[in-house]
Order: sequence, then structure tokens, then C-alpha cells
Amino acid sequence: MTLPIQTQDTSFADIILQQSSEISRRLDLLRLENFPPDAQKPLRRFSLAEAADFVGVSQSYIKKLHLQGKGAEPFVTPTGRRYYTAAQMNELRAVLDRFPGRKGSDKLQVISVVNFKGGSGKTTTAVHLSEYLALRGFRVLVVDLDPQASLTALFGIQPELDGNPSFYDALRYDEKRVSISAVRRATNFPGLDIVPANLELQEYEYETPIAMHAKDSKAGRSFYTRIGSALAEVDSDYDVVVIDCPPQLGYLTLTALAAATSVLITVHPQMLDIMSMSQFLLMLGDILKSIEAAGVKVSLDWFRYLVTRYEPGDVPQQEMVGLMQSMFARQMLKNPMVKSTAISDAGLTKQSLYEVERSEFVSSTYDRARESLDGVNGEIVDLIFKAWGRVE
Repeated sequence: MTLPIQTQDTSFADIILQQSSEISRRLDLLRLENFPPDAQKPLRRFSLAEAADFVGVSQSYIKKLHLQGKGAEPFVTPTGRRYYTAAQMNELRAVLDRFPGRKGSDKLQVISVVNFKGGSGKTTTAVHLSEYLALRGFRVLVVDLDPQASLTALFGIQPELDGNPSFYDALRYDEKRVSISAVRRATNFPGLDIVPANLELQEYEYETPIAMHAKDSKAGRSFYTRIGSALAEVDSDYDVVVIDCPPQLGYLTLTALAAATSVLITVHPQMLDIMSMSQFLLMLGDILKSIEAAGVKVSLDWFRYLVTRYEPGDVPQQEMVGLMQSMFARQMLKNPMVKSTAISDAGLTKQSLYEVERSEFVSSTYDRARESLDGVNGEIVDLIFKAWGRVE
């Protein structure tokens, strides 16, 4: 297909609409090429070492269970290496009674991942956190609240072609509003569901102020409760909800923050990004004060700053991290998310680091990135357990 050239008879709007359609078509072809035969993402098997780490037992203990005829039957290579699917890891948890999720009165954990500035690694963080939690045995719902739908795309869904509803359908103010149960869908990770995004989510930003000023509109005046109310409909189905917020402080982000039990603020350790974060926090604080004045208290179990795209050998970045630690050490995660070609290269095929095979990369590059991700996500798991009053 030849893309149009602007002439007197072809408007700029016509050109960008045609180019958007062509981009979507090409991306769909790539999706089919990467995930044949039906463009649905598969999920690789995990090595014995990975399975033992995710389940939380030793490799020898898993082997012992297998010899006793308990647990899952692994895939064994000709060289004797054992591999397990994510579903088989859950079978092992069932045998061992080691599911880590909610017990008794433990409340649903809702983690909103936010930043005022794009490019901070927010979506990458949300994707890897939700997948890690699922691999650890939690029941997880990941919510894409960004109209650009990058997280949705990373889960193999192309919103403009797949025709899926988005979270907007569960938030809208008219009679077409549906339950979140009608919007969520399963992913290629057992125990992990997604509420996709699409451009319609932007309508929430336009409709909320209209609803707020409409006569007798209780829904508009209490817009900040809508995500919490939607999640309450599926509360018993999940242990953790991870919300990927849009990169601006609009009504979508405010509604997500009002529903959150915890907040993760991603920040790239450069001066301009920290300056931007300062403005974000200033505006956020003022707006949260207004929400609290309206009678809604935002009560968090925890909030943390996560340093993303960190280059340990970059001296200016080291100085920025030192500056952040001097200001709010207690609120910073100890582990940064390092910048890695392994993560970016995996994203070229719409995959996360947990989905790709280690053999596709230089082993040291992959291992360094995995160590960083596992360190960050492991810290967050500890915070979840602490919120539940547990030490695991």
C-alpha cells in the first residue's frame, strides 16, 4: 500500500487517518507472524530453577515430589532438563498448599502505577509486576487506564482491530455502563486477567466535568469512587489489582488514586524528570486535599518511588539517585529497575522479559535484567504481605 501524499484535495486529517490504518494493518501482520497461527500469545515453559524460585521451594524438593507421583509432569528434554508451564507451577502450589494470596480478612490490594511524565517506565513496570505476581501464584487483575493502550498491546491485544471493550465501558455515566466482569479478559498467564484500554477512555476525561456540573448528578460529583465501585464487583476474584495510569494528572488518574491501597511512582533519575515529578507531586497534593475536603479520604498502605531505566555507570544518574535518597529514603524502593537492552528488545515483539527465552539473549544481559526486575517485584510482594500483616 502506498501512503498518500498531501495535495490540495487531501487534508492533513485524511492523511493521518490513512496512515493510522496502515500502521494498524502492519502491526496486525507482525502479530500474526510472531504468534501464529491465530495471533494469540503463547507462554513459554519455565526451567526447574525458575519454577522452584516462583513456587518458593528447592529444586530437589520438586524433584522429590515428582518421584512420589505428586504435582505436575514436567517436560523433559533429551539432556534431562525439566521445564514447567505456569499452570503446572500452580499445580505444585496446590499440592504444597503454597498459594500466597488473600486469607481471611485480607483486603484487595490495588496498586496504582503513576507518573506525570511519559517515558518513565510506568507501563513496563506495570506489565512486569503483574506478570511476576501471577507467576508467584497471586490472582491478579491488570488494568490499562491509558487511552494510548500500550499495556494492552503488550498483552497481544490490538484495540482498534480486536473490537474489545475497554474500562471506559465500566466507568461511563450513561445507561450503557456495564460490569467490569463484561470487560475483563484472560491473558496468556494463568491467574492474570486484563481490563484493556482503547481511545474511548479519553471520553471519561471529557464527560466527568460535564457530569459534575449536571443537576442532581451524584455520579459526577463522586467521580473518584467509580473505579473503586467497579473493582468491588470482582473483589473476591483477585488478590492484587495493578493499574497502569495515563501519563497526566486527569480524572482517570485521580479516580485510580482514590481507589488505590498503594501507589508506585516511577521516576527516571535525570534532572528534568525529577523537576517534572516535583510539579506532579505539588499538583497531586493540592488535588488530593480537595478530594479529602469533599469527604473521600485517600488512605494508603504504602507508597514508594521506583527508580527506572537506571544506568549504574552513569555518574549524573548516581547523583540524582543520591539526591532522592537524601530527601525520602524511607519511600524509595531499595532496588532500581536497570535500563536493559533485553527488556527493550523483548518489547519489539510485544513481549515482556518473563515471556522471552533466556537463550535469545546474551546470558549475562538477560540475567542482569531479570535480577533487577525480580528484585523490584520481590520488594513489592513484601509490601503486599506487610499490608496483610504477614511475614512470608
